[in-house]
Amino acid sequence: MSAKILDGKKAAAKVLENVRQKAAELARRGVTPGLATVLVGDDPASAVYVRQKIKACEAHGLKSVHVPLPADVSEVALLEKIRELNRSPEVHGIIVQLPLPKHIHADRALLAVDPRKDVDGLHPVNQGQWMRLKSWKEILASGRPLPCTPAGVMELLEQNGVRVAGRRATVIGRSTLVGKPLALMLLSADATVTLCHSRTTNIAAVCREADILIAAIGSPRFVKSSMVKRGAVVVDVGSNRTEKGTTGDVDFERVRPLAKAITPVPGGVGPMTVAMLLWNTVRSAEQA
Repeated sequence: MSAKILDGKKAAAKVLENVRQKAAELARRGVTPGLATVLVGDDPASAVYVRQKIKACEAHGLKSVHVPLPADVSEVALLEKIRELNRSPEVHGIIVQLPLPKHIHADRALLAVDPRKDVDGLHPVNQGQWMRLKSWKEILASGRPLPCTPAGVMELLEQNGVRVAGRRATVIGRSTLVGKPLALMLLSADATVTLCHSRTTNIAAVCREADILIAAIGSPRFVKSSMVKRGAVVVDVGSNRTEKGTTGDVDFERVRPLAKAITPVPGGVGPMTVAMLLWNTVRSAEQA
């Protein structure tokens, strides 16, 4: 039997309907949730991501404030623009699109964002607050903005009835954007978690122990069928541009016959990331 497809577009639509409802409630109180996107330079991939976010805002009752800056903008000027957005009552969320040019320290830009407007969930104040909580229920109740992609994975699993508690979950990739926070989220949801990386010895054997296998390593088709236990749930966070088009970190066609459920690329985790960004923004507007 072929694996169930974990449809990110369908799950994202449910989140976005909640976003629309919250935005409508805020509008009745005279508040329009505002999301500011700061884009430095003209990186094609970054420009595509920003356009997607702007389009999503306009479609779901949010105001988009786009701030394009030249590639040679100084770090001082960028930080001042972020502080200006921090002061704006019309802006409830700020994202600084990564990557930034080499002459700008990304950490300084991210730290300049007011934690109350950190809808990417990357500010250490927000990370520290939710990471200190024990359970996933407590984390959700805290109201802290969570990193969008990891939170999107958790929402996708929940909507599809994937049981996390008591299961063995393996995350491949230890980035601060996805791997590390996702491992902690799964742990808080009572999974037994293994975090793999490029130095993991015999990574295939480690992955075969997983009931839930999540690939976030940024390497096309890295996860082969030999790395997957029959009946596992496989989540592909990867999005790699190749000559044959966009592909994930999982060898989808060969892994699918083994898996109980699997996410496609595109159409899996990607739509969830944008949906959770807008969710964080309306929550920020509510709290403001």
